[in-house]
Amino acid sequence: MSLQELGYTDALDKYRKEQGLESFEVGRVVSEHKERYSIKTPEQEFDAELLGNLRFSAGSRYDFPAVGDWVAFSEYDEGKALIHAIYPRKSVLERKAVGKAGQVQLIATNVDYGFVVQAVDRDFNVNRLERYLTICYAAKIQPLIVLSKTDLITVSELESLRLQVEKRINEVPLIPVSMTGGYEGLKPHIKAGLTYCLLGSSGVGKSTLLNSLAGKEQMITGEISTSVNKGRHITSHRELFVLESGGILIDNPGMREVGITDAGDGLESTFDAILDFAEDCLYPDCTHMHEKGCGVLKALENGDIDEDSYSNYQKMEREKKHFESDALERKKKDKDLGKVIKDFKKHRKNHKF
Repeated sequence: MSLQELGYTDALDKYRKEQGLESFEVGRVVSEHKERYSIKTPEQEFDAELLGNLRFSAGSRYDFPAVGDWVAFSEYDEGKALIHAIYPRKSVLERKAVGKAGQVQLIATNVDYGFVVQAVDRDFNVNRLERYLTICYAAKIQPLIVLSKTDLITVSELESLRLQVEKRINEVPLIPVSMTGGYEGLKPHIKAGLTYCLLGSSGVGKSTLLNSLAGKEQMITGEISTSVNKGRHITSHRELFVLESGGILIDNPGMREVGITDAGDGLESTFDAILDFAEDCLYPDCTHMHEKGCGVLKALENGDIDEDSYSNYQKMEREKKHFESDALERKKKDKDLGKVIKDFKKHRKNHKF
């Protein structure tokens, strides 16, 4: 194995030289366990932790490593390492942190493609698909929709689901896979040196898909529950695997919630068919909810826009604004706290005896 097979690029190598990091080893974070990290190189894996200075200077979650990151590190004992720096990220896949206002959870970094997996028997939901597409587009990564467990439904039922997706989602490849039919449809999309991330709820077959693409059991899969006909949740942490085909695949725990942060233009890309009509709006700050002269509402009234897609867009737009408001409030509180601490230290220094 080479660094290039792990996803290393000329741009990363240029950065390494420009920043004087050549005295350190370079590796990729393949798993994370409560601020301890596994780093993979072509030769071996290391159990690593952050250098103290890097840890204490971190201003936010973005300053800590995530699965998919490239890092500069040094080995201090056999198989033990210290992380000195994180290389620039070309993409950051994130969602709103569950139960934490204004905070994000990093799913993975340096991803090229997102495999959005939905099981056709119980998990299938176009609204949820649009959520996953939004976090992919916000990260500037290309999504692919994978419909799993298609052996549990008929050909006509599968075609019906395909039409539901195509009615609302354009220009995103849709790939059906099954235990009986195999996963051959996915393999042409996987290229050596590129990184793919599995996204989806618990029990949709992500670990089974990973094992099939890897050609061996990388993750333990759960038995099918007879009561709900779903695989039991097995994956408990994010982990990066190098496939025999040369591609790199990141497996994720199932996500019950896909909260929107959308620091980029994810919503605009997901709902471009809706927002194309916004060009006809009378007012540039139109919310597309109640204004007279709204091109979107006119298209909705004429049947040119799918009502369910419009409703989902409005819901996610409200979530985005709510998150932005929470994030600003949190930033202000952190700034105020920092000022209090700074003033306290200054006061203590000036009153030493």
